[in-house]
Amino acid sequence: MAYAYAGVFGYSGVFSKFMEVIGINDFRVEFMNIYGLSFVLSISLFPYVYVSCRTFFLAQATNLLEASRMLGISEFKSFFKLIFPLARPAVIAGLVLVLMEVLNDYGAASYYGVSTFTTGIFRSWFSLGEPETAIYLSAILLIIVFGLILIEKWQRRKLNYTTPKSSKQNYNSRLKPKISNQIWFSVICFIPVFLGFILPVIQLLIWVKHTFSKVWNIDFISITLESFGIAFLTASVTVLVALLLLFFTKWNKIELLKSSSKLGILGYAVPGIIIAIGVLIPSLYLDKWLIEKNITSKLILNATLIALVYAYVIRFLAVAYQPLESSSLKIDRSLSDSSKVLGKGNFRTFFKIEFPLIRTGLLSAFILVFIDILKELPLTLIMKPYDVDTLAVKAFEYASDEMVSSAALPSLLIILTALIPAIFLNKLLLKNASNS
Repeated sequence: MAYAYAGVFGYSGVFSKFMEVIGINDFRVEFMNIYGLSFVLSISLFPYVYVSCRTFFLAQATNLLEASRMLGISEFKSFFKLIFPLARPAVIAGLVLVLMEVLNDYGAASYYGVSTFTTGIFRSWFSLGEPETAIYLSAILLIIVFGLILIEKWQRRKLNYTTPKSSKQNYNSRLKPKISNQIWFSVICFIPVFLGFILPVIQLLIWVKHTFSKVWNIDFISITLESFGIAFLTASVTVLVALLLLFFTKWNKIELLKSSSKLGILGYAVPGIIIAIGVLIPSLYLDKWLIEKNITSKLILNATLIALVYAYVIRFLAVAYQPLESSSLKIDRSLSDSSKVLGKGNFRTFFKIEFPLIRTGLLSAFILVFIDILKELPLTLIMKPYDVDTLAVKAFEYASDEMVSSAALPSLLIILTALIPAIFLNKLLLKNASNS
């Protein structure tokens, strides 16, 4: 998104050409600054808030709006005084995810020349050779992240957002507005789609047309296969670890282990660069110790695929855990209890009864982790082996070398690779929702 908009507002970009067509030749927009970065991050991350709020609004009971209408309150005022305050948990949940992504961003901030915690950590570690400063900044960033989470939980500690249940509770249905309103609503809804997807993709396609023959070669195909291979391997391992964490704690009778198991999924709240440094330093010391003890003659953990996969698992374990937990909660406990009464063990019960019932959640978890790993940059830049590249890293290298048009092909390939399984996942979830 950042590369595309830099091109759109560049001297030979779509915006400049449009201004020339309408006869304004001297007007330029300086986009590569903190305001341009804020726009790029906002237009690319708003779906976190949208999806969270949409789920709430679709399930909102109509009895609240009906009571509001009976008191003579307009729909506009009812939304801001009644519905929107009730949607606060959904809004905050989406905003927290946006905050995590913004704090984790490195590629866009670095390319736009904006100083952030993440760029400062990279600069201290690699450019200035001051790992102590990088660790210090990482600790501050970690405190900020967990501080934001704790403040949000503290603010709503005494608030209740549940709506009273009744046997005749109905939910909101779509209303058909008049034609003039339909046009305005369509235009308003089209704006974020155009700015957040269509316009950037058009810019990338223009660049791909001019640079395809130069970028597409054997090396690029090798990088693409490496990216898919790493994403597939790590997604498989992450889903397996999430399954073990979920069901081992379910079978375990020790309450302390059950409550502490959720600590394993906090990695998603930690920026990737902090996880990378947290894995890099102990693995380096362990490798040095193994070499000193003559157990090995070279690094076997640091800057290897093992360390990279391990860091990915820590970072994205929550992404795999949540869909699996949601699927497992829908399984009636009586099914597994009946199996155990018949003398079947936990593992046989899992493979014969529970596993077939959570296959949708399993596939959802795999696809989500696969997509996240494909586009992860800060963690990959630090942890990847020297002879391994990914599409995200290659796009960043092209842009850093002022060859931003060459970054279009790997960027577009990431988009298409993520788009296809995302569409498939959406259809799968809609199908399951209609069946249930």
